[in-house]
Amino acid sequence: MTTAVLGGGISGLSAGYYLLRRFGNPLTIYEASPRVGGWIRSEWHKDRGFLFESGPRTIRPKGIPGANTLELVEELKLPIKPIPRTHVAARNRMLYAKGQICMLPNSPKGLFGTVPPFSKPLYRPLIHDLTTGGTLAKNEDESIYSFAERRFGKEIADYAISPMICGICAGDAREISVRFLMETLFEQEQKYGGVLKGVLYSRFKDKVDESKVGLFAQGEPKLYTQARQEKWAMYGLADGLEQLPRTLRKYLGEHNVNVQLSSKCQNLSFNSDGARMSIRDADVPVSHVVSSLPAYQLAQLVKTQHPSLSGQLLNIPYVDVVVINMQYDGNQLLKHNGFGLLVPPVEQLPVLGVIFDSCCFDMAGNTVITVMMGGRWFDKWFGHQPSQKELRDVAQRYVHQILNIKEEPKFSRVHTLHKCIPQYTVGHKRRVESIRDYIRSYKLPLSLCGAAFDGVGINDVILSARRQVELLPLPGH
Repeated sequence: MTTAVLGGGISGLSAGYYLLRRFGNPLTIYEASPRVGGWIRSEWHKDRGFLFESGPRTIRPKGIPGANTLELVEELKLPIKPIPRTHVAARNRMLYAKGQICMLPNSPKGLFGTVPPFSKPLYRPLIHDLTTGGTLAKNEDESIYSFAERRFGKEIADYAISPMICGICAGDAREISVRFLMETLFEQEQKYGGVLKGVLYSRFKDKVDESKVGLFAQGEPKLYTQARQEKWAMYGLADGLEQLPRTLRKYLGEHNVNVQLSSKCQNLSFNSDGARMSIRDADVPVSHVVSSLPAYQLAQLVKTQHPSLSGQLLNIPYVDVVVINMQYDGNQLLKHNGFGLLVPPVEQLPVLGVIFDSCCFDMAGNTVITVMMGGRWFDKWFGHQPSQKELRDVAQRYVHQILNIKEEPKFSRVHTLHKCIPQYTVGHKRRVESIRDYIRSYKLPLSLCGAAFDGVGINDVILSARRQVELLPLPGH
């Protein structure tokens, strides 16, 4: 079987890895840009001892998706920088609301006092959930905001859930699907009539540890066992997260997988023998295509032959995010230590959040922060195609206002990431099922993996690639 992978981001490279592992055949990965890694981009300033990440910087080692990534990291022999649950970056999460930095409670004791921005103790919304009956009609969907408001009240929806959704997908909780992004909570309400009841019931029921069955034939990955024993909250990589796609590319190259950069696919059509791709004006026939492209890019490739599939793919919206890395001399500038802070949309600021990079990892005496802006509200705040200077000025103004850092950064980098995060709007799960049903019913030799279909995090897109590859029939079956 000759297989091609479209896209050299982390999901596409992972698809190449799992195809190689499953079939052993040589294959080709086509990437439109001159580099691999997609939105993962690390910029080391070795002489100064600090690192800028314009995409994700940490990975969570939780559950099967987390175990799966750790298995990959282990096989690639990557040097890990764990952050245990006791670390200040894991314990302290903050909001900027009502004109101040608010520390969110990090222990059960914190539920009994009243902490800003909340007007009453946090155990009260939990009681509200326990005493509120009623669930949605079976298999219905609703926004995360309306789910949270129904179960826990408006204040939790505004100040706890909405900023969290900004942090996850730069999206508006009033539009994002609870059934897709918080499926466990949704199912617990469906099954037990409440979120808290569901959490408590599932705690006490005998759980089969899925990581021991199915996915890991050789048993649990060693790094995953270590992460659980040492109670890691998250981890990074020694030279930044871009080390993962770079090392993956090197590994694939050593195993006869051809990664072709600056090779944009212009058209994709299907026939009884497989698929034909138009790449650099050449006609490339293959028997199967694994696409890790964003939904809107794949939509353009298939629209001539499959306009209805193209239309369904275009129903998945994307947002633009501005990421601004800033470095300051000295490490005493931050008054609060923690992973960073989020800004609830109800505050009406262009800032989604600020990550305190130098609290997470040692930055050799530098203060390094990353400001994220725009997302679902990009057009509202920056619709006029702002210059890098304008964006930097806005970020600095809010760093001054929120963190009280008056000086200018010594070094900064502005990235505008266009259409970088898919939005899982209400009905998303059904939308994805319908897209995959179309592919099955027309027997198209096409598999889809990546953020648009199976979740936004690094763990999600790697596992998405693995699961799609494992659905492909082995030769002779």
